[in-house]
Amino acid sequence: MDVTVLDMAAAREYRAARQREMLENTACGALISFTMNIAGPEKDNALIREGMAIGERCLEQRLHANKLTVLRKEKEEAFTGGVCLYAVAAAAEDVKRITVDIEEKTPAGRLYDLDVLTPDGRKIERRDLGLSERKCLLCGRQAQICARSRSHSLEELRKRTCELLQKAVAEDRAECIAGFACEALLDEVLTSPKPGLVDRNNNGSHKDMDLFTFAASTAVLYPYFYSCGQIGAGTAGEDASLTFERIREAGKLAEERMLQATGGVNTHKGAIFSLGILAGAAGRLGRAGWQAERLRKVCAEMAAGVVERDFDGLTGAQAATTGEHLYLTLGIEGVRGEAQNGFPLVFETGYPRLKEGLQAGLSLNDAGYAALLAVMSRNTDTNVIHRSSMEALTMLQERVRALLEGNPFPAADEVERLDNELIRANISPGGSADVLAMCYMVRSLENAAE
Repeated sequence: MDVTVLDMAAAREYRAARQREMLENTACGALISFTMNIAGPEKDNALIREGMAIGERCLEQRLHANKLTVLRKEKEEAFTGGVCLYAVAAAAEDVKRITVDIEEKTPAGRLYDLDVLTPDGRKIERRDLGLSERKCLLCGRQAQICARSRSHSLEELRKRTCELLQKAVAEDRAECIAGFACEALLDEVLTSPKPGLVDRNNNGSHKDMDLFTFAASTAVLYPYFYSCGQIGAGTAGEDASLTFERIREAGKLAEERMLQATGGVNTHKGAIFSLGILAGAAGRLGRAGWQAERLRKVCAEMAAGVVERDFDGLTGAQAATTGEHLYLTLGIEGVRGEAQNGFPLVFETGYPRLKEGLQAGLSLNDAGYAALLAVMSRNTDTNVIHRSSMEALTMLQERVRALLEGNPFPAADEVERLDNELIRANISPGGSADVLAMCYMVRSLENAAE
């Protein structure tokens, strides 16, 4: 929405009044007034708000890292631009040094106006601390000189502003997504007990992998998930299938890195596919869209038609993977079918059970293994079929359903007995473990949504 000179004048007067009120009613050493330095009539849109949110998180982290206490915070959003006020228990000069560092050294810092006021309302200037004045957004000269002489056109300034915001948002989004994905993989492997799977108690039905194998694999997958977030953000204006194809191509390299890190052991091939799609969906949506239903919708849009594309015309002689063989022999669509249907095992089974357990006061671990069991009871797990048989899968599902019949959140010792049974039978529900990791990641994304 366009703003007028009168609008901006009124906004400045209101902001000054809020500043005076906070200084008068909060015994602070400094007041930070955070606004966005946006050229042109449009002062408020989704991109600007996300850029400001990045600045808020950065500022709060820096204050906390320096052990400076925020006594009070107020934020208001308006078509004239957002404003965030912080009353801080610290000397104004110390706070100013932190804010200048943020303005100078963060991706979108040049667009941040982080004014610092003393308790008597005096604004601390850079020159008061012997610091250099702000540089122009475009040419590197002093900003005030360029502003007074109008050295640059509004179109040039707006273009550069958009570039800085887009870059900052894409980097922040990708870092967050990659962190959540790796955290989800670690949460999954640490959840215990997990029948037939590697956990803190034992290595399940596996002789070639343990916790350290999974840790090594997770460590090398961060760049992949980061790229998935960036691909999602970079293709958000394109058809969702483009995001899917680019992520799939990146996944091939990720698989090679995984195998190198684990000495040839396949720890996370399924997770590379599934969590990669979820990471791409999160990248396309941005933080404001990180709700479960929206994530599910975009995942389905990205993977639409993948079963037909991958399997149409496939013959036995061409089948090279477990998924291809099972589709030809049993008609099982596997993880591809899950993806193009929006991962129903995640969003209809595992994640609701995880949330239910947490809301009931269970630990993340205990709610997690309950979610895994719920998934196992319904999942046509191709890993179980491949390692054992279709009969073994049927037996497993019946056994888990019986366990859950009396209590959807069984005690650990009951799950440990099932674990021992699966180890003796050499059954490993690895596909269900990937679903649990996705549940953990969806939880993190929802918690971080703005």
